[in-house]
Amino acid sequence: MKDDKKFKVVSILFGRNKKKLRKEYDEELLYLIDQAKKNWDHARQTEQAVYEVDEELVAETQLAKAKYQFLYQEAKLRNVRGHIQSSVIDH
Repeated sequence: MKDDKKFKVVSILFGRNKKKLRKEYDEELLYLIDQAKKNWDHARQTEQAVYEVDEELVAETQLAKAKYQFLYQEAKLRNVRGHIQSSVIDH
């Protein structure tokens, strides 16, 4: 009987810690998505503003887009809810 109580207490504590950790990492993921979106937008604006676009600039823009899309897909897979909307992605 005493062991059952210990098991319940331990499982409750670990469950709470797990939820807390998930929430912290979800918030970090949302922050990273925001930063990736800003970087991608900046790279696109730079590419449009430059008179002669070289391959390196195009590659940097594509990389910024890929990073953003990867993080966004990860958030969708993890069912992270926040201020990000699906209409944010440009294809």
